[in-house]
This record gives sequence, structure tokens and C-alpha cells, in this order.
Amino acid sequence: MQTKMNWFGLAGGVTTLIVIAVSLFVPWWQLTVGESVIAANVSPIYTNFDFIGNSFTVPLVWAINLSCILYLVAAGVAMLIYSIKPTKSYAKRLLGFSYRTPLLFIVLFIIGLIALTLIIQSMFSLSVPLFGSTEVSLPSSATEGVNVSVLLSAGFLWPFYLAIASATLCIAARFYHKRILPSVAAAPNVAASTVAPTTTAPV
Repeated sequence: MQTKMNWFGLAGGVTTLIVIAVSLFVPWWQLTVGESVIAANVSPIYTNFDFIGNSFTVPLVWAINLSCILYLVAAGVAMLIYSIKPTKSYAKRLLGFSYRTPLLFIVLFIIGLIALTLIIQSMFSLSVPLFGSTEVSLPSSATEGVNVSVLLSAGFLWPFYLAIASATLCIAARFYHKRILPSVAAAPNVAASTVAPTTTAPV
């Protein structure tokens, strides 16, 4: 009997785990001030800040990153288990948990970035771009009346787009699941039709 597998789910699960691994070293989004004097390296997996060559993390953010890692690892492993045995009784529950998780992370990440830029703009009157570069003037209260302009550069890095690919594959696995179930359900009917009918001799 041919083993049914969800290849979209298998690729999505593997890609999700790869996203976790690479995001520990390369952020999803980066903001630099000046010639990398100050930098913010942001992702749901690992977030740190650079100040004149010194890197540091915030304990609360680190705790959030750790919880995101555990949640995303669980989703990736669940997707792999489902993909290998998509016809098992527990498969649909694993799929329901895992297929939407990468997309949820991306949506919440973008919402968080937009909220962060709005908060900075409201508190410090600085327009922080989500991508691209812009020159902003620092508030006069922070520069003792001296006009100081700095270059802000921001952009999404390649792990972010890899996460989008992972989310796309996981969602495709959800739709492909509907094609697996009918073929599995039809198998018993085909087997039953091949059995020769029995006849009863008249008494």
C-alpha cells in the first residue's frame, strides 16, 4: 500500500525549523542610526541592540523571544509529524495547530513594528521608516538647541522572506490535506468492489 504524505507540510515544517536556526544569527528587521553607531536587530526569535560596537539584550524581550522559539519549534515538529502520517486520527489536530503558526508570527511581528514606530514618533517626534532611509532631526531638547540630523536606515532581511515562504508552504499543506482525505476514503470502496460477489445456491 502506498504511503500518503503531505509534501507541502513536510517542506513547511523543515523550512520553519530552518527559520528558527538562521534567525538566531540574522534578524528579520534591522534599524541603524548613522554609520551603524546604534542598531536594533529585531525578530521574534532573537532581538538585540548595538551601541558603538557593544551588543546587549533586554531581559523581558529575551524572555518573549524564548517563548516564541519554543512555540515555533512545537509548530514545526507538529507539522513534520502530521506530514508523515496525515491520515492518522490525530493528524488533523496537529495540522490545525501548526499550519497557521508561521503566518500568525509574521502578522504579529509586522503589527508590533508598526506600533513601535508610531510610539517612537509620538514620544520623540522621530519618523522611523519600516524600510528605506531617511534623515531626521533630533529634538532640540536633547541637543541643547543645536540642530543635529542623523540618518536612519531600516529594512527587512532575508530570514523574514524565508518566514513568508514557510507560512505559504504551511497554508498550502492545509489545502492539500483536502486532496489526501478523499483518496484515502476511496481506497476501501475500491478494495470492496474487487471482491467477487458470492451466490447462494437455491434449495
